[in-house]
Amino acid sequence: MMIVMKEGATEAQIAAVVKRVEAVGAHAHISQGELVTVIGAIGDREHVANLGLEGAPGVDHLVPILKPYKLASLQYRRDERTIVEVDGRKIGGDHFATIAGPCTVESREVMLDSARAVKEAGAQLLRGGAYKPRTSPYSFQGLGEAGLRLLAEAREETGLPIVTELMDVRDLEPVLEVADVVQLGARSMQNYTLLTEVGRAGKPVLLKRGLSATLEELLMAAEYVLKEGNPNVMLCERGIRTYEPSYRFTLDLMAVPVLRELTHLPIVVDPSHAAGRRSLVEPLSLAAAAAGADGVIVEVHPCPEEAVCDGPQALRAEQFAEYLRKLEAAAELAGKQLEVV
Repeated sequence: MMIVMKEGATEAQIAAVVKRVEAVGAHAHISQGELVTVIGAIGDREHVANLGLEGAPGVDHLVPILKPYKLASLQYRRDERTIVEVDGRKIGGDHFATIAGPCTVESREVMLDSARAVKEAGAQLLRGGAYKPRTSPYSFQGLGEAGLRLLAEAREETGLPIVTELMDVRDLEPVLEVADVVQLGARSMQNYTLLTEVGRAGKPVLLKRGLSATLEELLMAAEYVLKEGNPNVMLCERGIRTYEPSYRFTLDLMAVPVLRELTHLPIVVDPSHAAGRRSLVEPLSLAAAAAGADGVIVEVHPCPEEAVCDGPQALRAEQFAEYLRKLEAAAELAGKQLEVV
């Protein structure tokens, strides 16, 4: 149930509604807009409905939320889209941002060279994996805390906020010390314990869609983070597994406009992991911007042939600026504002 307060409702009136909601064992999530406050009552529908809040002081009206994902639903924000702000960079609403960097932190030289190229070209955030989920247990698994220290050094030099993946709740504290955005990968989308802990941590989250997950399952995963009081969740379409063997995954671009009909959360697209091939990254990026995405996350490397992880899909650092100008033009045509820092 969504409880819409009247314009000018007092703090005491809001607190009184919250108290009544919590008295029946439901959770109250407060969303304060410029004019009105909305209280999401999450719990037993019958108990909430029987509260009799329709005439309560300060209450304007009630709106039942029929979707199983209550806080992620577009209904909850009354068509107002969430804008996630990371160190002055905005993602969502009318704002478009690019997250770029190497797939994994493999050395100090590669990390810093990539960060400088990304910064100089004009990207808004820097990506890099200190922990890497790999299909083979014999593949490079990341540098761990040493990689986090290199990410921190790259941020100190360039000023770019860091996006890095968390795989294990045991690594939560060291990741939180460095990450400006915590990435939860496709394989972690339904790790509900991890989602809950990240929600409690409060850092912005980039949540990737699972390899075979439906959009509703993705939104329900986001709900685990949102229900812990963390509103700063971004969804990421990174390709799903289908019968087509011509490329690594099928980038579900239809998910972008469909998600915009379902949720207020920002939508980011990862063309690198979907394609698995450098030549496909640019056209998929332009298509994502045209479809209404709020940003892209792409891999950039100074020498992809020598990369220890996913080199064939990484954009060359010396060509990244040209790619980014084309992407920005496509985003502007789609009505997005570019974040210039």
